[in-house]
Amino acid sequence: MKSVYHKADTRGDANHGWLHSKHSFSFANYYNPERMNFGVLRVLNDDIVSGGMGFGTHPHKDMEIISIPLSGDLEHKDSMGNTTVIKEGDVQVMSAGTGVQHSEKNKNEGEEVRFLQIWIIPNKENVTPRYDQITLDKQKLDNTLFQILSPNKNDDGVWVHQDAWMHMGNLEKDNSVTYDLKKSGNGVYVFVLEGTIKVGEQVLDKRDALGVWETDSITIEPNETSKVLLIDVPMI
Repeated sequence: MKSVYHKADTRGDANHGWLHSKHSFSFANYYNPERMNFGVLRVLNDDIVSGGMGFGTHPHKDMEIISIPLSGDLEHKDSMGNTTVIKEGDVQVMSAGTGVQHSEKNKNEGEEVRFLQIWIIPNKENVTPRYDQITLDKQKLDNTLFQILSPNKNDDGVWVHQDAWMHMGNLEKDNSVTYDLKKSGNGVYVFVLEGTIKVGEQVLDKRDALGVWETDSITIEPNETSKVLLIDVPMI
């Protein structure tokens, strides 16, 4: 088994006033040659957007883009004709494919919106752009790792053009869970949203991450009530 540990305070930090973003991997003005990606996981941004502010219309191509709101309301508009609002408990996916333009804005003037923006490199290029979003049943996340994304249209969660899976769980103290990687050659990136967990001998606090590969499974032991996100991806 191989692993890489990313402590929360080692992430790239970009504070634009209206936007405060933490970058797990090189992005925009943050460049670290040792933090370019984890397999096909190219971007994991932890964003806080001030009230009423947002990202103006901008293009994407050949990327699977997933947004997971943590609090507040995020308004999305795109060139496919979608105008939607996503909030905590929702998962949004957009396959950029041949090209799409979109904007994201904090719908509320009086509060911040916090969300994760995740980019996964697809295994197919020039696909027809598409959009989808779901609302999770939060009870299904209790003391388990619930699938929120996969390569399969008929599985739980949204789907992407890649052999990638994502799971979330709300774990109570001392309720350990074992995760079996979904495909040979994949690795799993464990990101702690809340709380403190232990994976093997590594203790992970809030917003710490551990990437693990060349293994079939990992066990997560919560030291307190914790919320985790697992991203299972090909290691290229």
